[in-house]
Amino acid sequence: MKTKFLVIILLFVSMCSFGQYRTQTINPDIKTLRLRYLEQESLIRPILYLNDDHRTLEISFDELSHDVHQYTYTIYHLNKDWTKSDLSSFEYLIGSTTQDIIDYEHSLNTQQVYTHYRFTFPNEDMQLALSGNYVIIVYEDGNIENTIAHVCFSVVETIADVDVKIHSHTTKELNGKYQQVDIDVNTKDLRCNNPNEISLVVQQNARYDNIVQNPTPSFIEPNRLRFLNHPKLTFEGGNEYRHFDAYSIYFSGYNVDETIMQQQEYHTFLLPDQNNGISSKSPQYMHNYDNNGQFLINAERTEYDDTEAEYMWIHWFFPVDRPFMNGSIYIGGDIFNNQISHSNLMSYDAESKCYYMNSYLKQGAYDYQYWFVDAFTNKITLLHTEGSHWQTENNYRIFIYYRPIGSRYDRIVGYKDVYSSF
Repeated sequence: MKTKFLVIILLFVSMCSFGQYRTQTINPDIKTLRLRYLEQESLIRPILYLNDDHRTLEISFDELSHDVHQYTYTIYHLNKDWTKSDLSSFEYLIGSTTQDIIDYEHSLNTQQVYTHYRFTFPNEDMQLALSGNYVIIVYEDGNIENTIAHVCFSVVETIADVDVKIHSHTTKELNGKYQQVDIDVNTKDLRCNNPNEISLVVQQNARYDNIVQNPTPSFIEPNRLRFLNHPKLTFEGGNEYRHFDAYSIYFSGYNVDETIMQQQEYHTFLLPDQNNGISSKSPQYMHNYDNNGQFLINAERTEYDDTEAEYMWIHWFFPVDRPFMNGSIYIGGDIFNNQISHSNLMSYDAESKCYYMNSYLKQGAYDYQYWFVDAFTNKITLLHTEGSHWQTENNYRIFIYYRPIGSRYDRIVGYKDVYSSF
């Protein structure tokens, strides 16, 4: 028990070392925090472009009561490592510095009562003047110390062209399990004389644990930085995300065993998941369509999912003959903001020979994976639970940051969103 507790503490420190802000809820009564495009229904992790009026963010969440709360939001400009920058709000904000959230609706005919809040950004009263990373701070009763949620996003100005190629790693001992990301950055329009002013950040499936920051270019050429066969840009291919669809309280959706009512609460029991790790009997790659860790709220027999979908306890089961003695198992994905905490740590039951966990979620379809956290390195790997394959389809987001000598903030001057496809 002491070893497991130490692993959790060390992991928390290591995960927070990359930066201060993450998209997450702070208040346990706040559920289903979502950031998406207002104009699109498809599951795309949103990003804004500077001076582009065609994209708007919609931020929404539920509070588990029918009480009306006074919520306000403000916005901070962040550095490339997601820590707060030195800029004043008057330098990066146009219009108001705070806004009240006045758009809300109570749930209708649901077992769990809740109030759905939403707002859009940018809006008539608040726009952004600079590119870079940002966090929306949502707080209650006009007191920013009473923060209930953080919502992170990025704003890009397209100056540097980015070319990306993804292939299986050619090193013999890595071949078959890893993906290599090669990147060319065209810096001609930046007129940059010092390549150290440019930083590269690469993120796989919106995860933070294996994010790559500022690797040294393999080659520096006139108006171009090249990152070829770079050891830091080698990622576990992993496996396609598992998923379940709890759209119904009457019928069993995909990967759902049954849904029952217990003590006035819905409980959805998922089918036991197979271990696809390196020690399993079927480590071969099997293609499966997924959303790279994202989720979608949907419920049958409703006209408006946001206020008519139920909340239910979701129960996961991951059978293994004996517990892992050299690490812990967590459930990963956007479902838990791609972070590690007590809320997504699984426990082991020796009698049933199974890891198990439950979480209170809104009806919908969810992607997830079983993440193995090594007790000695504190790193996440999929090798022991999901397996790793070079063929796996993953989403990679590439950010090019630019801070000239004397500048006080990190601009995002290039961006690419690509999928590995073989």
